[in-house]
Amino acid sequence: MCQLLGMNCNVPTDIVFSFTGFAMRGGHTDTHHDGWGIAFFEGAGVRHFVDHQAAIASPVAELIKRYPIKSTNVIAHIRKATQGQVALENCHPFVRELWGRYWVFAHNGDLKQFAPTLDGAFRPVGSTDSELAFCYLLQQLRRRFGDSRPPLADLRAALAELVAEIAVHGTFNMMLSSGEELFAHCSTQLFYLVRQHPFVTAELSDEDVSVDFSQVTTPNDRVAIIVTQPLTTNERWTAFAPGELKLFVDGVPQAAPAD
Repeated sequence: MCQLLGMNCNVPTDIVFSFTGFAMRGGHTDTHHDGWGIAFFEGAGVRHFVDHQAAIASPVAELIKRYPIKSTNVIAHIRKATQGQVALENCHPFVRELWGRYWVFAHNGDLKQFAPTLDGAFRPVGSTDSELAFCYLLQQLRRRFGDSRPPLADLRAALAELVAEIAVHGTFNMMLSSGEELFAHCSTQLFYLVRQHPFVTAELSDEDVSVDFSQVTTPNDRVAIIVTQPLTTNERWTAFAPGELKLFVDGVPQAAPAD
């Protein structure tokens, strides 16, 4: 299956350190060599890069590792194909417009017998179960809330219902963002950490690289990193519970609503 990487923070931050380790899993320290992609929100816009080449061999991935694009919300993906051929149109993350905002989505898993009826504006371009699930999510959100974005609490509740419905068909680890927040759902495996003052030196597990974050941050900075498998060897990562949908805003995991 694939691997996911997300970042949500309270000030624009680059993801060079985390992506450097993550990209090594795209054909070097792991076997996810069927394409990759990354999307950065910048204001109302999105910088979106995908490549059907393995991340370890992609010149575009090398650019991302060397070019510190700053963003408050980032979603990245390295692919090990289960459905759909190795092709550019099947590379995550996928991007669509809803309620006058771009939405970015990436999925790790495999959905079986998932064939919802799509009767609205959202249609897949490629042949993956992932893009189909994304289009279905957006279609159902628009059906529920019409042309106006709902309050965040209502959106979270609706997504919790929809991801549970989709996850019945298989593994549905996913990330979704409109640039104002980051949702992450765990079927099988996701981890997160929050970097904040006092910052420490972090050491990658997939590459001999370390960064002293106290030298490149301010005491007010806060960064949440969400990933399929922990990226560093000397930081404390928190595992998601299976079936859990987490919401991150300004680098903080938001408390789950009371039942």
